[in-house]
Amino acid sequence: MSNTAESKGDTTDLPTEEELLNSSEEEYMDERQLEYFRRVLLAQRAEIEADIERARGELSTGENEPDELDRASAEEERWLSLRISEREGKLLKKIDETLQRIDEGEYGYCEDTGEPIGIPRLLARPTATLSAEAKTRREQLEKTHRQQG
Repeated sequence: MSNTAESKGDTTDLPTEEELLNSSEEEYMDERQLEYFRRVLLAQRAEIEADIERARGELSTGENEPDELDRASAEEERWLSLRISEREGKLLKKIDETLQRIDEGEYGYCEDTGEPIGIPRLLARPTATLSAEAKTRREQLEKTHRQQG
């Protein structure tokens, strides 16, 4: 990240959250914004991978507890670690799909309507693929199907 690159408006000159929230419609999903979200996603990905690796390490160091209560407690902790790893694995897949959307120029746009998802929603959930309205519609539709089925 040299000063030369920053002064030329390179993507290393990333916006802050406040700048993202105050950006114009013309700036929506420009190079700087895409790079901002790419870096957020890559940081999340690295954190999740470290968590999964840590959980695997804890699972592999399972000790034989002589006390029945200690064994039950250790088993419960292992089960919880497995569940967390499973959820994080799903999030990892979603992050990879989102990074692909960035590469394909589809990031930030609702997969149902093609409309912008919006910076506030993407800051809250960088892996969002639906606008808030489309997500609400889908949830209502799913609820209706569950009630009828």
